Formats: sequence, C-alpha cells, structure tokens
Amino acid sequence: MNLNILEISYLIASLTFIIGLKMLSHPDTARKGNLWAAAGMGLAILTTLTLYQDFDSAKGLNYVLIFVGLLVGTVIGTIMAKKVQMTAMPQMVSFFNGMGGACAALIAIIEFQHHQHSQITGFDGELLVMLLGLLIGSVSFSGSMIAYGKLEGKIKDKVLPMNQVINMVLLAAIIGLIGYQMFAGSDPVLFFILLGIALVYGVLFVMPIGGADMPVVISLLNSFTGMAAAFGGFLYDNKAMLTGGILVGSAGTILTILMCKAMNRSLTNVLLGAFGAGAAGSAKKGDSDQTVREISISDTAVLLAYSQNVVIVPGYGLAVAQAQHICHELEKLLEEKGVEVSYAIHPVAGRMPGHMNVLLAEADVPYERLQEMEEINPKLASTDVVVVIGANDVVNPAAKNDPASPIFGMPILEVDQAKNVIIMKRGMSSGYAGIENELFFFPKTRMLFGDAKASLQKLAAEVKEV
Repeated sequence: MNLNILEISYLIASLTFIIGLKMLSHPDTARKGNLWAAAGMGLAILTTLTLYQDFDSAKGLNYVLIFVGLLVGTVIGTIMAKKVQMTAMPQMVSFFNGMGGACAALIAIIEFQHHQHSQITGFDGELLVMLLGLLIGSVSFSGSMIAYGKLEGKIKDKVLPMNQVINMVLLAAIIGLIGYQMFAGSDPVLFFILLGIALVYGVLFVMPIGGADMPVVISLLNSFTGMAAAFGGFLYDNKAMLTGGILVGSAGTILTILMCKAMNRSLTNVLLGAFGAGAAGSAKKGDSDQTVREISISDTAVLLAYSQNVVIVPGYGLAVAQAQHICHELEKLLEEKGVEVSYAIHPVAGRMPGHMNVLLAEADVPYERLQEMEEINPKLASTDVVVVIGANDVVNPAAKNDPASPIFGMPILEVDQAKNVIIMKRGMSSGYAGIENELFFFPKTRMLFGDAKASLQKLAAEVKEV
C-alpha cells in the first residue's frame, strides 16, 4: 500500500515539474511555476522519507542525518538567494548547478560501494549508469566551479599549451576506463581514477572558454547536471528523480542549441574556439573616422522627448549599475510625452540565458515591451533613437562587416540602422568578447559617458523639464 502511494506521489511530483517548466516560459507565470515545481519536489522528499521501506537497521541515524542536511541546505540556500544581486545571478546559477553535479557524482560513488559485492557477468548495465553518472556529475561540478570563478572575476581565461590535445587524451582515457570496467568487472581503483580524471577534464574543459561564450557553457553544464540526475533516477528506480533529470537535461540541451544559433556558431566552435578568451580586435579602419562624438544629458533628454519612438537595448552594464528601476521610470516619463518605448533583447545579452528578461521583470517592465532580436531588427531602420545601456558585443557591426572579427557572423541587434544611437558607458572599454566596437565611431552615434544609474537619474530629471 505504501509503495503504491509512493509511486503515485512521484507521478504527481513529475507532473508538477512539467507544469512548472511550462509556466516558466512566461514572466507572468514564472513565479508560480517555481512554486509548483518546488511543491512537487517537497512532496517527493516527504513521501520518500515517510513511505520508503528500504532504510537499513540504522534507520534512526539516517533520519537524523537527512533532516540535518535538509535544514542546513535550506538555511544556506535561503540566505544566498536573498542576498544575491542580479549581477551575480549567473554565478549563483553556476554554483547551484555545480552542487547538483556533485550530488549526482556522490550518488554514483555510494552506489558503487554496494555494487562491488554483486556478482554480475558480462555486460553490466547498472555499472554503466554509475560510471556515466560519476563522469557527467564530476565534469559538471568542476566545470561549474570554474565557470563560477570566471564569472566572479576570480579566475582568468587560461589556455594551457596543447590544451585541446590534453583534453582529447583525457577523454580517450575516460572512454577507455569505462569500456574496460564494463567488460572486465568493476575495480575500485579504476573507479576513483575515473573520478579524478573527470574532475580534471571539467576544469580544462571550461578554463579556455571565453567570457562571451559563458551563457552557452552555463546552459551546457546545466544539461549535464540534468543527465547525471536522470542516471541517479535509474539507479534508484525513482520516477520523480528521473523525470526531473530528463526535463533539466533536455531543456538545457535545447537552450544550448538555441544559444549557439543566436551566435551563428556550432557547439564545437564554442567549445574549441575559445571565443572571447584573449581575443584582440579593433574597429575596422576605413568604415569610420575613429572620432568619438559625445552628447550631454540635456541634449539627450530633448532628443528622446521629441522622438516618436525609442528603443532601449539593455546589457550587462545595466545590471552592474542596478539601473533597471530608473530605466523603467525613464520609460514611463517618455510614454507620458507620447513617445513609444520598447526594449530590444538579444538572446545572449548578459551573462546567462534570459538575464536581461529577468533583470527588467524585477523592475516590473511590462513583458509586452520586450522584443526579441528577430522581432525588433526590421523596425530599427524607422526608429528615431536607440539607447544602448551597457551592451557591447551584441550591437557591434563588426559581426556583419568585418570577416576578420572573432564575432563575424553572429546575429546582432542592428542598432546601426536607427536614425540616432546613444551609447551609455563608463568609458571606451571593449566588451566581454575583448574587441572594440566600431559602432562607437559611427557619425550617427553619440556617447553618454558615466555610471548608467547616475546618468539615467539625471536624464529622467531633465526629461521631466522638457
């Protein structure tokens, strides 16, 4: 009877995961989607602890350890979630993703201890699931920790001599160790050697990846963690765990493909190209006169207030300045003056998929005002003013004009087609891809230097007076 109730609870939990994921596809329902999925996970945990019958004789001790772990994890997770800034959200995603990978690897290690006593001859499917869970979970853990460090600015992009050759050798060793154990029997020494190699491979796998490719890497590592969790579901015959892992793995894989498409690059090129890692480039000579033209706050206010339509392009600089709220206030002031305002969202703007969407949703910007790249680009030629706030690589015309540029071929927001372009930046620094933006020198471009939040506050005050 208990087993039937447990299976039904896993089915309900699986349904809530699916419903929650579906609701996450729209900002209006995203929070409820998180709550649905969290409720399903809570149900799965509660029924497992109360109805699962396979605890050993130290059942009391198991419960104590489990509840201590739940309490500690809940407290740490709550504190981290409440304190994290929007600029640090990608780091937090990487960190939590790494923890998921570590859990999957630990499951494989624990189950391997039990598996050693089994007498299985020939092909051992259960061992294969453990080895794959160990491999993918370990790679996801160490790779996510490196991604966390790089996003936090504590680890610099580093390409070791013959890095790709070393990675190929490690990958061959991993395949060899898994193949050998599958047919020669499990070996504890080889198992933990595989663990060590997988951890090293995860580090070397992510270390050379350039900053501009970090959103793709985060998405890919997320799919790895989902796959590893699904393997844990196979081991425990846990339907909720299996479904959750499959959903995360498949969603992460689809998102990775979409991100690569948005950059017009293959996944292989992202992983081997080290785009943005030490890349050097400059604005293409001859396309412009290399003269930077500045604009004052008051002139900017007049230009915006007397425009018919304005498009705002948010970037990581907006998140760094925590200027999304004052940006929304400026948008409302312009709307009151009869100006049509919308936001242009590039798929890889920021440091993780959907970073700008979440940032603007935090400021209660209506979702209908957010327009994706394919939707907004045809409208930019008839746009009076485009205001670029902290974005760089995603508006760089070199992606269209300079075959020698590392970002050549990447779809961009074609803001250079607008009648006027205002770029808000602290200075003339290059973007995350490490290359200069030739848009800065276009005749129709004006630079408004300064902190984005302070500039927007002054701009909003000036617009009120126009």
